[in-house]
Amino acid sequence: MSEETKKVTITINNRELKADPDETVLQVAHRSGINIPHLCYLKDINEIAACRLCVAEVEVNGRPMRGLTATCVLKVQDGMKVKTNTKAVRKAVRYNLELILANHDMNCPTCVRNGTCELQKLADERGIEGVRFDGEKRPKTIDELSPSIVRDSSKCILCGRCVSTCEKVQGLGVLAFTNRGFNTEVGPAFNYSMRDVNCIYCGQCIEACPVAALHEHRYIEDIWDAIDDPEKVVIVQTAPAVRASLGEEFGYPIGTPVTGKMTAALHEMGFDYVFDTNFAADLTISEEANELLHRVTTGGVLPMITSCSPGWVRYCEMYHPDFLPNLSTCKSPQNMMGAIIKSYFAKVKGIDPKKIVVVSVMPCTSKKTEASREELEVDGLRDVDYSLTTRELGDMIKQAGLDFDQLEDAVPDSVLGDYTGAAVIFGTTGGVMEAALRTAADVLTGEDLPSFEYKAVRGMEGIKQASVTVPIGGVPTEVKVVVCSTVKNAGAVLNAVRDGKLSCHFIEVMACPGGCIHGGGQSYVSSTERMTVDPRPARANALYSEDERQVLRKSHQNPELIELIDKFLGAPNSEVAHKYLHTHYHKRPFYVQKAVGECEE
Repeated sequence: MSEETKKVTITINNRELKADPDETVLQVAHRSGINIPHLCYLKDINEIAACRLCVAEVEVNGRPMRGLTATCVLKVQDGMKVKTNTKAVRKAVRYNLELILANHDMNCPTCVRNGTCELQKLADERGIEGVRFDGEKRPKTIDELSPSIVRDSSKCILCGRCVSTCEKVQGLGVLAFTNRGFNTEVGPAFNYSMRDVNCIYCGQCIEACPVAALHEHRYIEDIWDAIDDPEKVVIVQTAPAVRASLGEEFGYPIGTPVTGKMTAALHEMGFDYVFDTNFAADLTISEEANELLHRVTTGGVLPMITSCSPGWVRYCEMYHPDFLPNLSTCKSPQNMMGAIIKSYFAKVKGIDPKKIVVVSVMPCTSKKTEASREELEVDGLRDVDYSLTTRELGDMIKQAGLDFDQLEDAVPDSVLGDYTGAAVIFGTTGGVMEAALRTAADVLTGEDLPSFEYKAVRGMEGIKQASVTVPIGGVPTEVKVVVCSTVKNAGAVLNAVRDGKLSCHFIEVMACPGGCIHGGGQSYVSSTERMTVDPRPARANALYSEDERQVLRKSHQNPELIELIDKFLGAPNSEVAHKYLHTHYHKRPFYVQKAVGECEE
């Protein structure tokens, strides 16, 4: 049977359309340019027909279905007829929108999602000029105790997208519907704070939320205050994945690289020095690749597992503490950069490190919590003082009155500004692994190998396996590697290793699907856009294209990194390197903690 004969024919608004039997009416309508409103729907994650905005009049086999039907869960049938713009449908959509708005905090002009709110957009499209329903609203609960995530119950529309994302994407189930009836809320069990439960702060719930019920803990005003303080030297660093998403804040297509404009904006905003975290990514590879080689050649704990993703590290500490010895002791590039700025760079420039304020711009909400970890300081100085998301940087650029499109490309400042192509790809799943292999292979052979693109570890699959043959002690040895993104997939890999079903030398884990390019701090992509566009490949391609444009594409070839090692560190994994660039991890018990009470383990 041909593919064409397997399709069914349906009619939507008098248009005859072909569809796959497993498609829903909503999916067919969307790809055919017919806009059916929806809020609770999130492709492959949340398909529960809760918001009742995607309703339509449907006829099957010549007989009307009773009442209006939710199209997000309605599978197509041959001969089905659908009408999405009748008087009854328009009336129902308006009523349901108004009912949602009646229990919503509509202080839109001052909301962090003003302009990106999906509810706001629907109300505008449907011409909602007022809400005729007036009644009691749910009590307002604002939980801002976590350094990473803020929860605001007054904004929540009970769509369930965050609940499904936490459960299906990450396998955690931190968020759930609590209470009953009118008092229903979404949050951790027993109304505990996000700070005090087994949340890894990946921010995927924020990415899923259509409104501002969940958003990052914002530090914009603190940073403006620091910039305005003449006693402070404010230094900013930007992560690899930020350049692949920041343009979206200014209307650029998804995946447009804006490295030069981003750097120019940061200079004009008043930061004293602008660096690229890519330098520290090269530094991380120098340390991590040598740590791996040391473990392989000396019988150290294997498999070694990357430690760049703070959400993953927190997950390992809580869920799989028996694997803590396997974690690389390397700090993440964010914190390596901060530590080097307040030590080596401060010495080179003759700056009192106590006056330095290090700001990082990250695609990640968990980086905010990582920056606050008590282990991540040296000689009483925090590695990083403030961590911003890509979205926060976009807001700051707008607040500064800069026309992003008119900015001329600029480059980072010297001393810690150079980076290689290997550093850029850190932002996508498989990138850390590939960068490490590029360096490890050269170190083991003592050659500058001409073939260094390890495409087997690329791609958006949740778990990837590959092997590379390298000479160890003069003997060709197969090094087995595994790459995984999302902690749900990481858990599956660790269970397989623990049970003896998987044997490997090196594992890369990123907490977010696709890696940092789809981190919880990246630009919002609406549920409607997600129906036809996956932002991850486009953003990943932006990083790979920049990698290809670099003259140097292996971390250990970075000239400023070579100078740092020669003048300050002495050697990779040296005593000095361990003081500034390495850390430790510890088991975190499962517990919840009352805001003013005792811990309950």
